[in-house]
Amino acid sequence: MVGRGHGIRVAVVTGASAGVGRATARLLARRGIAIALLARGRVGLDAAAEEVRVAGSRPLPIEVDMADYEQVAAAGRRIEAELGPVDLWINDAFSSVFAPFQQTGPEEFRRAMEVTYLGYVHGTRVALSQMTPQNRGTIVQVGSALAYRGIPLQAAYCGAKHAIVGFTESLRCELLHERSKVRVTMVHLPAVNTPQFDWLLSRLPRHAEPVPPIYEPEVAARAIVGAAYRPRRREYWVGTSTALTILGNRVVPGLLDRYLARTGYKSQQTDRPADHDRPNNLWHPLDGPGGHDYGAHGDFASRAHSRSPQAWLSRHRLAAAMGVAGTVAGVAAWRRR
Repeated sequence: MVGRGHGIRVAVVTGASAGVGRATARLLARRGIAIALLARGRVGLDAAAEEVRVAGSRPLPIEVDMADYEQVAAAGRRIEAELGPVDLWINDAFSSVFAPFQQTGPEEFRRAMEVTYLGYVHGTRVALSQMTPQNRGTIVQVGSALAYRGIPLQAAYCGAKHAIVGFTESLRCELLHERSKVRVTMVHLPAVNTPQFDWLLSRLPRHAEPVPPIYEPEVAARAIVGAAYRPRRREYWVGTSTALTILGNRVVPGLLDRYLARTGYKSQQTDRPADHDRPNNLWHPLDGPGGHDYGAHGDFASRAHSRSPQAWLSRHRLAAAMGVAGTVAGVAAWRRR
């Protein structure tokens, strides 16, 4: 069954043990693509690999700390030896801290940047080492609305996502200069119902939550897989909230500063007091030996949307435009009767 992916035979998903990465791996597996699953947690990796296997594809789970380039490079060599050259590399792994910047230690901030930003850089470098000789392949950078608009209490995450945009734009220019057929695209996500709110380091007084509207990880996965098959677009926006955030920041950034200063603290916390003694995954995976499988979903399913019309329109702009044109033509014809 391997190879039904219309040119994509081997894919890599980083951060594949949980959340958006987990949902994306499941969706790719249904297309018969062999998938290398990269993450730190053994328990989550094994569970993700079983889901890929059940879907009829071949998994290769590898424990990797994306902040360590040598580990990522070794994983790349193993993938090429066991599955073949990589056709699609999806960078999604991250870690972060929920806290005001002044309550985030320098070593914590650095660690979050190394995992989230340098993890993408390392993954991209290894992907290119296999794609450049073939002069083909696609790299998908999973971004966020927060890559263009910073919010309070997430300085490390916002800084890393902003850095990924700058890095990717620079790389894209170089590939165009070289007339390379390797494609790089980005998919910017809204708030997603993933386990991150249960395992990221938090110093907030109340339990962290995503800023509504919230979407299920499958919405993000569909957009990511769609981008993998249409990588000529520079980037995709998922969810109306993402589009409004990015566009609003271009027009009235100062107004958003004041709005987020007033609302950004409350909107990112539930009414439940935070458990500051709970373990976190900044330095070590919580789904390692002795841990449990967190899966793709978080605790906010009752408030999460399973569909995004905006995301569908973003992926199918031509079909949408033709539909609108057809409707307009039909109305015009009706009026002429």
